[in-house]
Amino acid sequence: MRGHAFTDDDSALMYDVENPWDPDGSMHERFLTDAAVAVDAVLDVGCGTGSYLHTARERGAGGRLVGVDPDESMLARARRRTDIEWLRCTAAEMTFEAEFPAVTMNSNAFQCLATDDELRASLAAIRRAIRPNGVFIFGTRHLQARAWEAWNPDNGGAFTMPDGREYRGWFEVESVAGPLVTFTDTVASLDGTPLRVARATLRFHTPETLNPFLEEAGFAVENQYGDQKTGPLTDASREIITHARAQ
Repeated sequence: MRGHAFTDDDSALMYDVENPWDPDGSMHERFLTDAAVAVDAVLDVGCGTGSYLHTARERGAGGRLVGVDPDESMLARARRRTDIEWLRCTAAEMTFEAEFPAVTMNSNAFQCLATDDELRASLAAIRRAIRPNGVFIFGTRHLQARAWEAWNPDNGGAFTMPDGREYRGWFEVESVAGPLVTFTDTVASLDGTPLRVARATLRFHTPETLNPFLEEAGFAVENQYGDQKTGPLTDASREIITHARAQ
């Protein structure tokens, strides 16, 4: 539901400000930015406000850049750059055919594919979009780390919008059903009055549950890392960063 004082457009702006794409501060983001500069086309699925593709263009990417997202408020901010193609749709609704040597999904957007049917349809569309031997790079939180256990109002905090408005925000878990975690994301006034409450379900993965879906879709897992610094995937890893090759 939407509060009168904090709109979907405000939420997109807040996301953009709080989650800048920083290739100078992140090894993973530098790798993806450099990759976009090196190839002739990149498709970013779940592109959000477009920060990755904006930065890639600014850093010298001269090829075709395409961002896909189902959220119109996020895309409205992405469209500040008109030298990038922006498409409003889900991953499963894409109709590209062997057009990209590289496809990415950043910021754990992969976890929004909650059901088996969503996963299969989305991976099939991504596989169709990639050229033979192209690469699909994405990340997801590792199930074993149980990140949702820290999602509670006690771990919330205050934030300030660029125009000076101040709010409080917090996550709160509603249910955990195996790998599926349903939670709410609340934005409130400083006195705690809720202004906007968004609900979502995310799917957490292990390599053992994730990789069969990739293989079924026609990908071979080339590398998997336990963090964005290309650290090894271990029993203590909090993430699964996957580089998969189209077969």
